[in-house]
Amino acid sequence: MSRYPDWLTVTCGDAPLVVSLPHTGTDIPAEYENGLVSPWFARKDADWWIERLYDFAAGLGATVIRTTISRTVIDVNRDPSGVSLYPGQATTELCPTTTFDGEPLYAPGAEPSAEQIGERRARFFDPYHAALRTEIERLRAKHPHVVIYDCHSIRSVVPRLFEGTLPHFNIGTNGGTSCAPALRDAVERICIGSGFSHVVDGRFKGGYITRSLGRPQAGVHAVQMELACRGYMKEPLGPVAEGEWPTPYDADYAAPMRAALTLILQTCLTFARSKA
Repeated sequence: MSRYPDWLTVTCGDAPLVVSLPHTGTDIPAEYENGLVSPWFARKDADWWIERLYDFAAGLGATVIRTTISRTVIDVNRDPSGVSLYPGQATTELCPTTTFDGEPLYAPGAEPSAEQIGERRARFFDPYHAALRTEIERLRAKHPHVVIYDCHSIRSVVPRLFEGTLPHFNIGTNGGTSCAPALRDAVERICIGSGFSHVVDGRFKGGYITRSLGRPQAGVHAVQMELACRGYMKEPLGPVAEGEWPTPYDADYAAPMRAALTLILQTCLTFARSKA
């Protein structure tokens, strides 16, 4: 019997790499549906198809941790204290009340209360982070250095969050503090060689997972990768309407980015093993 709840999938590997999938879930338990404006709004900002794009990770020996719960219920990559990760910039909360585009998720007055947020945190947020810590500790007992790779994606054009069109690869290391510079540089080299555009610590510098777990001086190196959706799926640029988003997963279309991501995860493993 699994020690983890059924909404939390943990595939254990022995390689010094943990792959985190915090935003691929679309499940909204019935008790959290009351007050939501629409099921589509509630799932619109999921990191679509990322679990399929990275489904090779377990085959590399990585430990893969994924929640099936929608980020609308609770976002496991936000600071649970409520402090903004991006002061002065638009963002969404621990329990979001709007979509990335600013549309209300709840009818007026139906937003989660502080008590309800606390219940969601205890039920979903805390177990996700406990799993991350447990698996990091397990692997650190075997390896001097471990890499945490946090997987994300977002639509390429979201004016409320950033200007213009987002680069394909957005590497986040919290300003160079969440991992060793050698790892950051190695990942960047793969992005440069891929033919896709990239930026390091641009608009997306790393969320709570990267910032809270990355301790390179203690042998734990955390990197967030935010992908612009157009790099692996046929994305209509700009506003999207119900029925046209998400577009279906197309393995052939995604193949070039998947190849680059395979090299990136292999590079993370090479880095961790070389530090031994």
